[in-house]
Amino acid sequence: MHIRKYDFDFARRAFLGKAGALVGAGVLTPLWPLIARAGDITKAYPEELLSIEAYTKGKINTGDVITAENVEAVKDLLTPIAYQEVKEMGRRIKIVPTTRDITRLFPADYLEATLRNNGQAILDKDGNVLTKDGKPWIGGNPFPEAKTGIEAFANITMSWGRHNNALYAIRDWDIGPDGEIGYQYDFAWVEENTIGRVGVESPYLAGHEDKLRYQTVLFTGPNDVKGTAYLSTWYGDQRKFPELVGYIPAFKRVRKFPTNQRFEPLVAGITVYLSDAWAAGDPMLTWGNFKLVERRPMLAAVSENWHPEHPNWEPPVHGGAAGKTFSDTCMELCPEVLIVEAEPIGYPRAPVGKKRVFIDARNMIYIGCHTYDRRGELFKSFEPAYSLYEKGDQRDMTGNHTTWTWTGVHSHDVQTNRMSRFNQVKSIVGGISSGRNIDGLYEKYMTPQAIRRLGA
Repeated sequence: MHIRKYDFDFARRAFLGKAGALVGAGVLTPLWPLIARAGDITKAYPEELLSIEAYTKGKINTGDVITAENVEAVKDLLTPIAYQEVKEMGRRIKIVPTTRDITRLFPADYLEATLRNNGQAILDKDGNVLTKDGKPWIGGNPFPEAKTGIEAFANITMSWGRHNNALYAIRDWDIGPDGEIGYQYDFAWVEENTIGRVGVESPYLAGHEDKLRYQTVLFTGPNDVKGTAYLSTWYGDQRKFPELVGYIPAFKRVRKFPTNQRFEPLVAGITVYLSDAWAAGDPMLTWGNFKLVERRPMLAAVSENWHPEHPNWEPPVHGGAAGKTFSDTCMELCPEVLIVEAEPIGYPRAPVGKKRVFIDARNMIYIGCHTYDRRGELFKSFEPAYSLYEKGDQRDMTGNHTTWTWTGVHSHDVQTNRMSRFNQVKSIVGGISSGRNIDGLYEKYMTPQAIRRLGA
């Protein structure tokens, strides 16, 4: 007879006991010191939080596919909109094992910086992240043992993609309520962090230490939007709005845009706003009233989501009225997720009243974001998928290490039932390919002159 050391409700009681407490992640022992010693999370959680079989008492097993027929067994592990998608729209989710080796949940250099710089970050009197000696942040998660909502949020704000720079070649499909594709776009999303740089001699991009990042979005197809580009310049001071300029081919010039209008579709038919990016698309302190409202296990798409079997890394699709609404997705049981709420205090005319961000305690990356309208009704879901880019004997490399990055996003406006699903693909129209830590990216993509040149 197998005698369980912890009964089934042990974890639930433990999370309830931590509610409102200024404590870090981990149930049986603090998580991050364990990671720093061994890189394995196993001893931090009881079996029921590391095994979908144990959590569901055998109702769901690794390798099973969640459908409308069995979704009730994991309803409490899904976001409300993901549950609705499975129950009502034919979405399917494959269950894979829980990742226990933390090195499979980070870019290697970013994890090394997180370990090395742990304990060096503070929030100053304004709420900005600095080092203890008052300098800009030096790299990795500033608060790997986040104890408050704003600390958790800082981990996803300070470095979106967790590389020094990245060029994401993105293919987007926009699906209407009838399940048919109304629009399809190819675009490049380009990021360059100017502080907190990792794996290099200096954590700062010389001459840009007062900034946090530059970010460009460039549409390459179809022809009616080809050349449209927007450039955001983020300041280190998270109370400041970014500078936003754009190139519109029809006008053949770069013009400034109101920087606080961050809740509008980038192009016709898409449900994605600038505000949505990484669930932290606005400067952190233009949002406020951060609250860590809950800790609990959840299902999340953080592994086995790369598709090298397709020549352009595009995943199979399914579900919805025409079988085109959802990308195939693998999810695993995340033993501890921090649920953080925030309100848009800097945007009096925003259609969003609050957002609820779900953050994996193991690597402090967001695994989902729900926004609510001003009436408090569910508005949109922005749900990413991530993966280590390896499958069988196939690998994609970033420098000397296997690539870790996002693979796709479902952006679902549930009030209009419009879905934008987009994926990081190998390449897009215009000959642009995905990559990370690329020399010359700033000069090629992230100046007003660059977006004019690219658009023309």
